[in-house]
Amino acid sequence: MDTFSVFCVPAGVLRANSYLVTKDGKNAVLIDCGGEEPLQEAARRGLRIAAVLLTHGHFDHIGGCAAAQRAGIPVCCAQAEVPLLAAQPAFAAQLGIPLPPFRADKTFAEGELLEYAGCPFRVLATPGHTPGSVCFSGGGALFTGDTLFAGSVGRTDLPGGSGAQLRQSLRRLFALQGEYTLYTGHGEESTLAYERAHNPFAE
Repeated sequence: MDTFSVFCVPAGVLRANSYLVTKDGKNAVLIDCGGEEPLQEAARRGLRIAAVLLTHGHFDHIGGCAAAQRAGIPVCCAQAEVPLLAAQPAFAAQLGIPLPPFRADKTFAEGELLEYAGCPFRVLATPGHTPGSVCFSGGGALFTGDTLFAGSVGRTDLPGGSGAQLRQSLRRLFALQGEYTLYTGHGEESTLAYERAHNPFAE
């Protein structure tokens, strides 16, 4: 099985977790990009970012995407999340948060195998927090964005959220076979086995 090195970089105004993932210590994939901090951390570590993969399109997870694109790094998201990306600059402006607009360079869909920097990730569609929320699995890691947290789950009261969809997505995650380290959009990491046994939202 592929094994990755994962570096968590809190970023942006809400310090959302962004993750630099590398297999060879030279090239990396960036999971979410809440601000420019992950780009700076990659430079500090001597990592070349091959792509940004977004778990979802809320402003606190995409604040550095325009800067990534200016640096020549493609930004990828689920096709269902494209409308949310377009709406976020106006939404963030209502909160007094500047958010440079950008467009996804590539979209992906449920079940696709994405491989950048030698790191393969399977796309798992997990709507509920947003219509196009996804998780990425690979190398014994599960990047859950704002779908599943350590001891909690993502909110569903924002536009496009759905409690019913989130419950279905959680059932899908808890039914996954094998062991995974959980890398979440906010808070601490966990394991899928621990959350399956102790998360109050596990059925």
